[in-house]
Amino acid sequence: MNSIGELFILGFFGKTVPDWLKQFAARYGLGGVILFDYSVRTQQYDNNIESPEQVRRLCAEIAALPSSPMVFIDQEGGLVRRLKEGRGFAPLPSAKEFNRLAAGEKRRILAASFAELRALGIHYDFAPVIDVDYNPDNPNIGRIKRSYSADIAEVEANALLINEVAREARIGLCLKHFPGIGGALVDSHQEFMDISDALRPEQEALFYSLAPNMFGNAVLVSHAIVRQWDARRPATLSPVAIGRLRERLPDTLLITDDMQMQGLQKALGTKAASLQSLKAGIDMLCIGNNLFDQEREMAGIADAIEAQLRDEAMDPSAIERSIGRVRRRKALLR
Repeated sequence: MNSIGELFILGFFGKTVPDWLKQFAARYGLGGVILFDYSVRTQQYDNNIESPEQVRRLCAEIAALPSSPMVFIDQEGGLVRRLKEGRGFAPLPSAKEFNRLAAGEKRRILAASFAELRALGIHYDFAPVIDVDYNPDNPNIGRIKRSYSADIAEVEANALLINEVAREARIGLCLKHFPGIGGALVDSHQEFMDISDALRPEQEALFYSLAPNMFGNAVLVSHAIVRQWDARRPATLSPVAIGRLRERLPDTLLITDDMQMQGLQKALGTKAASLQSLKAGIDMLCIGNNLFDQEREMAGIADAIEAQLRDEAMDPSAIERSIGRVRRRKALLR
């Protein structure tokens, strides 16, 4: 199956498309690419983003690859925005600050930001964050102002407004982080998060009600453990957790959080975790190649998927359905 690459969103280091990624796309196809400004490896802002003109050229280069990959970016606002004013991009406040603005100001900021994404050639924003601010000391959400509010109604209202403006600009949205990590105590970049005692039914339900209405209809699944669902595996690897999503959201594109985060690395490593995630029912694997340089290992993961399909260790019809969801998004966002 030379379309296995549709299941991948890959990151790379540099301002232009590297040869290994061109070879990957030619051999397997490619679902998407994710862009970063900061490089964890060099510990400098020298990764994919230099200026609006350079990003526009890079996105055009990506779109011209075999199978026309989509371009994804984390442009939430505040600390989590890859396109920063200092490099010539539109301003975007943090979710917490955004929530305090007047409706007209919110719409004006969003319109400028999404129009910019569209003009650059970016297809999907990994946003909005709909984690409710249940724990203001959460190191990965509350403490860095990534949640709109501790009031779930305010979180929902902001998400609906964002969707309205994104739809006008034709920018896909991806809700995060299922099943809701606002109440977590640890950073999922470092450890598996156990949110068994922190998860609230209304938070999980917000993903089910919002996702089908979002332009692009996508959900990012976190590496959170909910013991009531699966005592051993985080949501990204759990057939139970992903089954809950798929049952309620049959057409939603399900994407993993970065498969290079420390919890998964300590337990399994990227390749084994990726295979488990696809078997559990995920549609797209996000592998940023930022936390680690595993660029040369991506073809090996694609080969391992193809081998499992040949050996019937993975369900070919499920993989075909995932590829179909990816291709429908490509058609929608062109």
